[in-house]
Amino acid sequence: MPSTVSLKSLVLCSIAGAVPLLTGGCDKQSGGDTQPQASQAAPQSSPAAPEAKAQKLDRSHKGMPLPDLTLVDPTGESLDLTSLKGKPLLINLWATWCAPCIAEMPTLNALIAREDELGVRVLPVSQDMDQDDKVVEILRRRKLDQIEPWIDEKGDLGFQYGGNLPVTVLFDSQGKEVWRYTGGNDWTSPEALKLIAEAK
Repeated sequence: MPSTVSLKSLVLCSIAGAVPLLTGGCDKQSGGDTQPQASQAAPQSSPAAPEAKAQKLDRSHKGMPLPDLTLVDPTGESLDLTSLKGKPLLINLWATWCAPCIAEMPTLNALIAREDELGVRVLPVSQDMDQDDKVVEILRRRKLDQIEPWIDEKGDLGFQYGGNLPVTVLFDSQGKEVWRYTGGNDWTSPEALKLIAEAK
């Protein structure tokens, strides 16, 4: 039987465009048939808990290598993640059905426009399996023109990074993890930019 936290997550993740929910996260299971793989993550604490923000930033996996995975886009182009070594990389896992993901996307879009200035590659990766059209449509409709529609076809990244969305992982130029952040964030805020600068 689902826990109260899981039910809350289901309700929160069903609310489209919920900008105030930037600090929330969506359980992979809440996506129903769009996300068939089971989440292995431990239940998340309520976003209202005082210590919740501190728990979102996880440095316990520091030094873990960049996954050796290949992404695809709706045109059939592929991108090997390991080919991106040589420059810090910020990977953001999102999905069209996850309200906190959609709420933070404009800040990622703005961050991508500043990649050269910041010295980091920003790579949002959709977890919408077999729904390329939805990914392209939502990026176009919300005018997120800096974001390329890369898709994790099998959901391997989402499964590897805990099963909850959104998740953002920073890697240094050698492809080693610096930290991971679970839940929505304003990635253009001074606080977030300071975290991103840790990869330099």
